[in-house]
Amino acid sequence: MTNDPIDRLLLAVLALVSGVVAVVFLLGGVEYAYQRIGISAQAMFGLIFAELAGSAVNIPIKRLPAEPEQSVQDVQVFGMRFRLPVAREQTTTIAVNLGGAVIPTAVSVYLLVKDSIWAQAAVGVVVVTVVAHLLARPVRGVGITLPGFIPPLVAAGIALAVAPHMAAPVAYVSGTLGTLIGADILNLPRLRELGGGVASIGGAGTFDGVFLSGIMAVLLVGAGR
Repeated sequence: MTNDPIDRLLLAVLALVSGVVAVVFLLGGVEYAYQRIGISAQAMFGLIFAELAGSAVNIPIKRLPAEPEQSVQDVQVFGMRFRLPVAREQTTTIAVNLGGAVIPTAVSVYLLVKDSIWAQAAVGVVVVTVVAHLLARPVRGVGITLPGFIPPLVAAGIALAVAPHMAAPVAYVSGTLGTLIGADILNLPRLRELGGGVASIGGAGTFDGVFLSGIMAVLLVGAGR
């Protein structure tokens, strides 16, 4: 690594420029995706802000007993020290994430009604749901994790196959709802494995999957044409 202040300054400037280019490219891709599904630029920026801000908002809906946390406690009896296992009871709060579940679902319902793509989207949602459910894994202390690039690939392929003339909205709905249902909702019985705390539907490990699946699926549809 160079110690020259000028070289360090050039590297910092290059990193800054690269970051700005990446952000501009990402925003351009997101804008293109929303335009393809018929949402204006003004509404797009409002939705992005709402989803990102809403990712920090979890709406509690239910509490479940979690798997007891095992720990070890030192106990002294007549001057002798013993290490005894102790199980501590915990609870898991089931919540719905505003940015990762509520808002994407509302956008999907809007597209279903606006474009009348109920049948085509149903096929896509079912296929993505199955794939997402097979790939999703509960990680203790994190939530449900999912490889983020596979659901949008599947959603884009199904959309191009079943609705070539309405592929963009079908891809968005399939990627968003399929990921949400397959990764989170169908894994509700396994949430006790995550330990105590908050298990958020559409949050933590799957927020990026739900948020990006619909967008990436639409971009892949555009690239596949």
